[in-house]
Parts: sequence; C-alpha cells; structure tokens
Amino acid sequence: MRWLVGWSSTAAGAAGTGSAGAVGYDGETLHPVGSQLLWGDPDPLWAVGDWRPDEVRVVHADAQHRIAVLGICGATDEELRRGLFTARGGAVRHLTTWPGSYTAVVQAGRRITVCGDLAGARPVFYTPWAGGNAYATAALPLADLVEANLDFTHLAALLAAPDVPAALRDSTPYDGVRRIPPGHALVLRAGAREVAGYEPVASLAVAAPPADPGRAVDAVRDALVEAVRTRLSAPRHVPDLDPGPVPGMGPAERRAARGMPVPGIGADLSGGPASGTLALLAAGLPGRPGTLLGHGTGAGERLLAVTFNDLAVTGREAELERAGALAANPRLHHVVVTGGEETLPYADLDGPLTDEPGPSLVQAARHRARLAAGSADHFTGHGARQVLDAHPARLADLLVDRKRRHLVRPVAALARADGSVMVPARVYGAARRLARTPYRAGLEVLAERLMRRRFDEPKGAVGASLAALAWARPGPAARWLTGEALAEVSVLLQVEADRSATGAQRPGDYRARAALARHAADLRVLEQAVEIRSQRLHAPFLDNQVVRACRDLPEALRVQPGARAAILRTVLEGAGVTDLPPGWGAPSHGSTAAAARAGLRAAADPLLDLFSTPLLADTGLVEARVVRKALRSAAAGEALPLDGLADLISLELWLRRLLSRRGTCWTGTPTRSRAVPSGIQPRRSALTPGA
Repeated sequence: MRWLVGWSSTAAGAAGTGSAGAVGYDGETLHPVGSQLLWGDPDPLWAVGDWRPDEVRVVHADAQHRIAVLGICGATDEELRRGLFTARGGAVRHLTTWPGSYTAVVQAGRRITVCGDLAGARPVFYTPWAGGNAYATAALPLADLVEANLDFTHLAALLAAPDVPAALRDSTPYDGVRRIPPGHALVLRAGAREVAGYEPVASLAVAAPPADPGRAVDAVRDALVEAVRTRLSAPRHVPDLDPGPVPGMGPAERRAARGMPVPGIGADLSGGPASGTLALLAAGLPGRPGTLLGHGTGAGERLLAVTFNDLAVTGREAELERAGALAANPRLHHVVVTGGEETLPYADLDGPLTDEPGPSLVQAARHRARLAAGSADHFTGHGARQVLDAHPARLADLLVDRKRRHLVRPVAALARADGSVMVPARVYGAARRLARTPYRAGLEVLAERLMRRRFDEPKGAVGASLAALAWARPGPAARWLTGEALAEVSVLLQVEADRSATGAQRPGDYRARAALARHAADLRVLEQAVEIRSQRLHAPFLDNQVVRACRDLPEALRVQPGARAAILRTVLEGAGVTDLPPGWGAPSHGSTAAAARAGLRAAADPLLDLFSTPLLADTGLVEARVVRKALRSAAAGEALPLDGLADLISLELWLRRLLSRRGTCWTGTPTRSRAVPSGIQPRRSALTPGA
C-alpha cells in the first residue's frame, strides 16, 4: 500500500519541531512508518510505502514554491515547473490534465493544494488536527493520527444506498476523516480549509453545442493511446531477485510460488473488448513493451497476456476462444491461468487490511491467482464499462435535450430481449417521469422506500433498466439491515434533500458519475487486497484525460446497443489494429453470478461461522439470525441479490481485520494512537442518542 501524508498548521512552527514532525503525547516526534520526507516543516509532506524512484518527483521553483507528483505522470520536469508557476495564482485544473494516473501536491508559500482525480481511484482525505488539518491519500493513517472511531452512519449508508452520493456525502468509515469528491481539490492555508471543484459545470438552462461523434471518438482514441504510451515510456523495473532454485520448479513457477511478478509489461486478456484493446495497444505501440531497461538484447520481448480460465464454472467458452484468437498476435505471449474451487469467491477469507471496505474483498483470492502470473507492470480493463457505457438513466437525459428519436434503438433492443410489445411504452414512460422529477424529490422517494422497507423491483433486463431510471435506489444489502439503521439513513437523505439545490444536473449524468466513483473506490480496495510486491496495476480507462474524453461522447452515440465495442474497435483501427476475431465485443453473459453462487454454496459453513457473532450486529446494522437465514437460502439456490450478500460479508471481514490489527501507521506515538482504540461498543439502536 502506497500513500502520501502531510499537514498544514495554523502558523509557522506551531505544530512543527524543526525536524519535519509534530509533538506527540509525551513530547516525541511524529512521523509515518516507512516514510521518505519530500519536504519539511512547517507543512511537511511524506511519501509512504514502496514507491519506485520514478513515481515520486519533486520540482522546486524556490524555497517557498514546489510541486510533488506521485504516480505515473507523463509531464516533463519543465512542464511541472510551468504548472507550478501557473498554480501560484490559484488555478489547479491544468495540474490534472497530464497523461497518466497521479496525485499532484503544490506548495505556494503557506498554501497547500492537493488535487484528486475525476474517477475517484486516487482519492484525497483530510481531518482537523493540531489546530490545522492533516491530509493523505489514504484514510486509515489519518484515523490512526486522530484515534478516530467508526462512523456507523457511513457504514449504514454504505449498505443501504452505496450508489447515492447524498447518502455517503464526504464521510468515510472513520468518524471525523473526510473525503474530497471526485473532480475536486483540497486547498489548505494556515489552518483554513477549502474543497474546490476544478471541472466546469454544465448548465441546464443553455443546451450544450452538439458534439461531433467522429471527433469525440478520435479524442477517446488519442487519450487512451497517450495513457498507454505514458506507461510504456516509464522506466522498467526488475522485481526482487530470485533467491534461488527450488527442486522441481522452473523460474516462472518459483516466481508465482513466491508471489513475484514476471519482469516487463503485461495485460489482462479476458476476451472482452476493454482488456483486449489495452493488450493490443500496449503490444503494438513503439516502446518494446517487454524489454527491461539495461537488460536483454534490446530487440524487445513479447507482451505477457494473462487469461483466467475458471474450471469450476462454465459459460465463458466464447470469450476464451476470442482471447486465444487475440493471443495469436506474434507480439503477445499468452499465459492461461486455471482455477478450480479454490479460486471461487469466498474460498479464501483471509487477506490484508485495506484502507476501506469494498465488495471485491470476497473475490480477492480469485484475482490474486491471476495476477500472480502477471507482469511487474500489468494493464487491466477496469473502468471501461463505467466511462463508455450508457447508464439507463441517460435515456431521461435524451428527453431533457429533446432527442426522442435516439431512444428508438436502445428501447427496441430491450423489447427484443424481453419479447413484449409493452416494453417501449414502459421504458419511455419511466424515462419521461425521471426527466420531470427534481433531484430533491428523488431523494425523498428513496428515503420513504427505506423507511417502509420497499425493496421489490422488476426482474430481468427490462426490469433492471426500469429500476435504474431513478435518481436514487436502495442498495442490494438494504433488505437485511435493521429498521433502526434504515431509519437513520432515511433521515439523513431527508436532511440532504432539504439542503439540495433545485436540480442542477441531468439524472443520467449524475447516476453515471456515481457509478464510476463507486467502481473506482472498489478497484482501489481490490488493488490493495491483491497487492503483489513489485507489481503495479494500471487502469488507463480511469485516467483523468481518458475520463474527460469519454464524457464528451454524445449521449445519442453512447446509448446505442454495442456502443462500447464499436468505440473501442474504432480506437484500435486508428492505432492500426484491424484483424479482430469474429464476435469481438459481443455482450458477455458471463459466469460472474454463477461463480458467486457456487462460491457461496461451497463456503456456506465458514460464512455461517463468520456470522455466528458478527461485529455488524454490535454496530446495530444487522441481526445475526437474519443474515444467517439469508446465507442458507442463497446457498440452497433461492433467488436473492448475491451482490448484497457480498457487501455484507466484505464489510464484516473488513471490520474483523481492522480490529485485529496491531500497531499504527505512525512512529513516536503511544500504542493507543490508532483507529478505533476501544473497539466496537455494541449499539442496540442506531438512533439512540450517544450510541
């Protein structure tokens, strides 16, 4: 896990000790464990973790003006210096427009500016501390610093309405630790704090000029190619040296057994369009993807393409065939990783503590098995669906913009899938109602649904689309929460509805941004849960410039069936890749749900033991017997929302790992200086004052 942390004090020398630290309880100096100091008092900044040398860059203009960029950034030192000069006047958006995935921190005198990203994959957190504010790119270090307890309201909202920003607000699982929203920057100056957005806000009063589809797709291609090229241009890194031979094992087997990635660059190759696009781009662009700096003949090695073949569940045969056809490219070296019941979801409930909880915790062992055969730099297609696909609520945006004719093809596709002639009228009616419903009313409807425990929704593809045509909807785990927890979230939503504006954005765009933020947050959890030493996972679809280019795609193009595959096909054609296998980009009816059900069935006994005395019951969020009953029913094959059970189980796992940890993220503090210092105190009612 890698993060940066610093603080801004109220006055020069107020919190500092002259040695880039702060005075602790007994006069000792505070600083993060395993850190490297980037600059010192009065507003110090550290980088913590196994950062590569090229991932941490600091450029100075003078003693009072400097910029630190951590991560993969395509800007040169001269571009960073120019960006620093521009940022001295307060402008920050240009700091987020360089290719790559990074966090930028600017110090201009006593003003500190920390830029978050657009997707939420690189969040920024802050908390009041020592008369000023501490900030970090991880929440747990700040929780340790201020000895934060759990925020039970946030945990309840995380289960009851995980896709609703108004329910989650800027909170985190740690009480008092806040998160800046995606697309915002944190500005600190002598104890004062401001969270400012750096993206222009579109107006509903004036229609945006019509975008040219061809130019928009070309912009996506340019941004994606530049994102891949930036990573190919970075120095190659050799993982830790192999300590020696093992009888009966070759070099590749030794690396996998010891958790060491293969040197060079690789990519997922699942057979889907997103991973296939990145693999072909990385293999086809100049830069010798597999060649290590200073190693080999310089002729270049093939890019390592990794495909996961689940032997325990069927249904992905067509995708595997397409992956094999793509891997016939001479620039690719194809490796197929097989997994049986030991790689099903819930098969391995042990793992490291992550910064925050996320549903991907139950699938960490499954992903770790694939990534163990991957490269030191590994491309993944995560985020493509969220930035390219159309959320069903975007149909209402078309009605807001008076573009009814563009609804014909997506509605016709739903009608063919359902086989009912009533589908067009139902979908159009739901989209029209959403287009005429204010944001405030949407929050009030959700608050009432939670209060009255109304969770039944239509089934099938059409039912899912109809349910998504709303400003907000309950989470899949909401049905198993206690009445007190649901009432607490309902009251919170009503308060947020009263504070909300009259509705300053389109419902489809709002829902799409919320879905992207949730996916990016869960991907961050997954990256920490499956972390392999010396390996870096790259998700170019979540880079700022790629997200911006995708947001400029016209709604009329985005909502068409097969739009994502068509856009990525055009991207590949623009990069010179035209020989794609038949069926490439076909919608996947994959085996995700089947694998989840099979894993739940196989791990029924350990899961029932997990919820014999759950910590979630101590928080007042669930009743143990209700969850155990749901687990038995799901294992028996009853149609229950499996993603809701994944939310519950992953949160319980995370709580247990958090409370069982030893130590803290800081040195120079007493042992009590850690998050949740007194454990979870049982709450019998989530609404009880002082609970």
